[in-house]
Amino acid sequence: MAKVKTSYICQACGAFSTKWQGQCPDCFEWNTLVETLIQSTSITSKVGYAGVQTRVQKLSEVSLAEYPRIGSPFSEFDRVMGGGIVPGSVTLIGGDPGIGKSSILLQIMTVLSLQYNALYVTGEESLEQVALRAKRMQLPSDKLLMMSQTNVELICQYIEQNRPQLVVIDSIQTMQIESLQSAPGGVAQVRESASLLTQTAKRTNTAVFLVGHVTKSGEVAGPRVLEHIVDAVIFIEGQADGRYRMVRAMKNRFGAVNELGVFAMTDKGMREVKNPSAIFLNRADDDISGSVIISIWEGTRPILAEVQALVNENGYGQPRRLAVGLDPNRLAMLLAVLQRHLAVQLADFDVFINVVGGIKVNETSIDLAIIAVILSSLYSKPIAKDWIILGEVGLSGEIRPVPYGQERLHEAQKHGFKHAIVPMSNAPKKEVEIKVTAIKKLKELKDLLV
Repeated sequence: MAKVKTSYICQACGAFSTKWQGQCPDCFEWNTLVETLIQSTSITSKVGYAGVQTRVQKLSEVSLAEYPRIGSPFSEFDRVMGGGIVPGSVTLIGGDPGIGKSSILLQIMTVLSLQYNALYVTGEESLEQVALRAKRMQLPSDKLLMMSQTNVELICQYIEQNRPQLVVIDSIQTMQIESLQSAPGGVAQVRESASLLTQTAKRTNTAVFLVGHVTKSGEVAGPRVLEHIVDAVIFIEGQADGRYRMVRAMKNRFGAVNELGVFAMTDKGMREVKNPSAIFLNRADDDISGSVIISIWEGTRPILAEVQALVNENGYGQPRRLAVGLDPNRLAMLLAVLQRHLAVQLADFDVFINVVGGIKVNETSIDLAIIAVILSSLYSKPIAKDWIILGEVGLSGEIRPVPYGQERLHEAQKHGFKHAIVPMSNAPKKEVEIKVTAIKKLKELKDLLV
């Protein structure tokens, strides 16, 4: 009898090891190495990955014919997908439990099933549970095909024989391949199941959506290689007890990365918000200190949001620094710049920063606005509610330009803003309706506000 070969695979990063160890040598996580049989579940064939005969050809000879995209019922979802659903693509949908992954996919599939051959595969819920949810959300359920199955080989066999145009796998962590001995949700099962489904999608030109759970750190459960297999990775962000959901593209081979779509969760499912800036601009009627409007760039469009600051004297020893919606390290750096170049001492003050609405900002264009709201709260000097501030702050105190400055000003002008403080390099070359004050140094900002 041939000796059974095994290997140990890290559940966190997918690294291989020949023996068990308490700590993964690659990602340094503890107790994540799991014994797995070394087997190959790939389907051997004379055709290539996409189902065509493999041959060498010049790049100029490759056909540039594009498949028509399938438009979903939500224009915000199509924006995140890069213009619609691409036939033959594989998209991973991730998010926290209860965030709305299954709901939005069920809404999309029930509507698209009226025009296309669509299949919804559920491995977590029974068919009755899905039907009850569709009834509660008042969705058309006459045409959508349903399957309760966790065997990936049987699912791929059905796809090969019936050629549906759209397939949802809910979820990839429940899928399994019988030839593997590991439990569903393990590294080997998730990787091999996703690989087999991707090969089938390419051969049959079927658009496949994979629902993926996330870990406590916010990453898709299973190996990171899963994100490299698929064509697009879509994350649904937001608080489970909140109303709004942010659908963000983290990877997209068919569109812009970091594109953002905004939805509102209701008892009838997801409802798209076509003007996201409006929901983030619900401010008080009076001018208040420690609040200003920012313009952030998400994918291909600007979105206006509000950032607030509270600077409060600390009488209990160690001052607190808390940032919600932005990088805390960025806040610490800006506080050091304030102390060095404006002689603003905050060692005895707590500093709290919040981006209103639950949106997360990853760009540096809000540096100037953060410093502005800190000064406004510290000196109790309100910033006019029709002002908008944008700009990046360097370590030497200079105000650096931000990309898409003209587009951001145009968006602010559409929402009725009258005055904008921008870096000198972002000053408009021709006259605009909004008043623009261009500055070079932080001291100029302090003179304007204090």
